[in-house]
Amino acid sequence: MLKHVFLTDKPIQKVSVFLIAAFMVLSIDQLSKFIIEIEIVYGSGIEITSFFNVVHLKNEGAAFSFLSEAGGWQRYFFVSIAFVVSCWLIWSLMQKPHRKEAIGYALILGGALANMTDRIVRGAVVDFLDIHWQGMHWPAFNFADMSIVIGVCFMLWSGIQRDSTQKSR
Repeated sequence: MLKHVFLTDKPIQKVSVFLIAAFMVLSIDQLSKFIIEIEIVYGSGIEITSFFNVVHLKNEGAAFSFLSEAGGWQRYFFVSIAFVVSCWLIWSLMQKPHRKEAIGYALILGGALANMTDRIVRGAVVDFLDIHWQGMHWPAFNFADMSIVIGVCFMLWSGIQRDSTQKSR
């Protein structure tokens, strides 16, 4: 089953499956953030392993806290970008792209909608996954961020595979 899903790259037939997948990413992300907000005091965390903590932080900026100290306007800017990108991703899914590309679109869509929801509802994105090693911390992130990164990887994979297929012809 997984081999069929990931290794064949035919155009998709049912867009609804991918929209449901995006909604599932949104739902899982929002549920996890809700649990973090209830269970962990803001600014604190729980050590899980010697290199991984679950924390409760908020990011008013974008990736790596870009523009987090910009004074508040960035919230509306990032909501606007997420809205436009989400509309484009839905339109792209409606074009019935190849499977790997569609998986990428769905994962990015779910992540973008989840972080947009945070900005609208909470005023900032809740981050809670903290990876560190020997005192060096990767910026905290969340499931939506992971979904976006994995989605981009699927799109790159699809593009590389399509490019190599075209060159072999």
